[in-house]
Amino acid sequence: MSESTPPAGAAMSVAAAFAGMRNVSPAVFRACCPDCRARFELAASALRLVVGASSRTTFYSFTCPECGVSARKPAGERIVELLTSGGVRALRLHSAV
Repeated sequence: MSESTPPAGAAMSVAAAFAGMRNVSPAVFRACCPDCRARFELAASALRLVVGASSRTTFYSFTCPECGVSARKPAGERIVELLTSGGVRALRLHSAV
């Protein structure tokens, strides 16, 4: 047993739990405004993802930082996977069966 491993039943400190972890840069997503055609990067917190029961009701949206228009774009399975793995929170409109 190494020194960094606590004995069975002992509580692990926060410092020990996160020892060796690297700082991870927050995900940044590239987007283009459908109105003014500006290209920019957005943090995960600037995107909203809605997962509906079909591809017609699954989309992501954001507000253009250049012109202020609210943009909404369809999101297929791959886009949903990329956004959620990058930290975008999803609102699910249907229940998994």
